Amino acid sequence: MKYNQSTLNKIEKIMQESEYVIRYERGTFQSGYCILESKKVVVLNKFLQVEGRINTLIELLPQLVINYDQLTHESQKMYDDLMKKSKVETGDTE
Repeated sequence: MKYNQSTLNKIEKIMQESEYVIRYERGTFQSGYCILESKKVVVLNKFLQVEGRINTLIELLPQLVINYDQLTHESQKMYDDLMKKSKVETGDTE
């Protein structure tokens, strides 16, 4: 996977299609993000570079409620790839 703006846009699209709002703000974030569950808002540290934004969003995806059926075919494929990558990195192969 390439760490570029196009990849970031695809990951953001997955979240937007599941009705999450992504905001880039200043603040003291422990790991670069904050989730406001009841409002489906993900707040990322605006000072993160593209690679940091991508890694943070990939880290967040398993924690979010993503409505797979609402995703476009392209987003479903990207989501599946990201979930496989996430399981390999965490050692969860089930």
